Amino acid sequence: MRKLLYALAATTLLFTSWAHAQPEFKADHPERYTVVKGDTLWDISGRFLNNPWYWPEIWHVNPQVANPHLIYPGDRLALVYIDGKPRITKVASGDVKLSPQIRSEAIDTPIPAIPLDAIASFLTDTRIVSPEEINGAPYVLEGEDGRIITGAGDKIYARGEKPADRVGVFRRSQEFVDPDTGEFLGLEARSIARGNVAAENGDVLTVNLTSSSEEVRIGDRLLVSEDRRLTTNFMPSSPDEQIEGKMISVDGGVNQIGQYNVVAINRGAREGMKAGNVLAVMKAGNRVRDPITGETIELPSERAGLLMVFQVYEKLSYGLVLKATRALSVGDKVVNP
Repeated sequence: MRKLLYALAATTLLFTSWAHAQPEFKADHPERYTVVKGDTLWDISGRFLNNPWYWPEIWHVNPQVANPHLIYPGDRLALVYIDGKPRITKVASGDVKLSPQIRSEAIDTPIPAIPLDAIASFLTDTRIVSPEEINGAPYVLEGEDGRIITGAGDKIYARGEKPADRVGVFRRSQEFVDPDTGEFLGLEARSIARGNVAAENGDVLTVNLTSSSEEVRIGDRLLVSEDRRLTTNFMPSSPDEQIEGKMISVDGGVNQIGQYNVVAINRGAREGMKAGNVLAVMKAGNRVRDPITGETIELPSERAGLLMVFQVYEKLSYGLVLKATRALSVGDKVVNP
């Protein structure tokens, strides 16, 4: 079951001229919809719109309703017309009235934009660092009693300068390089465990592990533990800038990319990427031999999926594939939707 953990903020988003096409309502869109547990904002947007990333442009916030920016299981959504334009708003009963209402049922968590369980580890632990940062970090020597593999509840010894009282144990993962320019984009440090520094004897640190997601090994590195939280303010949106990039990696090292796979793209904050941006995935066309001239011709790319960016770094971003009409691959292009 999807974990409904965090709030969504309905924000006013600015779009450049190419992103101002009118949202297209589906021919069979509902007039009303009751939010159910397990829904995401993307799911609901897709019930009403052919292009779900335009949700902010059709969402009408009723300031007289408690928590107007949040959507909860049990909420009733209705299609209304305001100044002749279709809008989606929350209503408290079977009657469509934009009037004061107070929520009476006890509901603790609003729905997320996308399935948070698919991306939680990337938002709370996994991070992008420089090679210098991880190479200069303290490294695990061994566990208590000479053990080479340890986990939560165990004691480990590490060598290096103490980074903080609370530390995370990380393992060097992928190095990201732009496939077109050869530019180094960042190094992925995968979180393994967390712990507290219990003692410091010269450059040898004693660390008590408080939690672990997998076994800690000799050579793993200690970095400052960050209490990061899942972002709460992204919504489906078209990028403010014209984007053209590529998927450069997929989590888990699978050969084919499908729905709910996490991918890395070679575009980040410096190119204007923001959490919540939706990109279309263009499947590269086949390369064929011209039977007349003998030349090798690349066929045009075809639209084959959609992804939403959920974590942005300076030179790259992570995204979640929300739709795939065919198998996608590393190297496929990503562009404005």
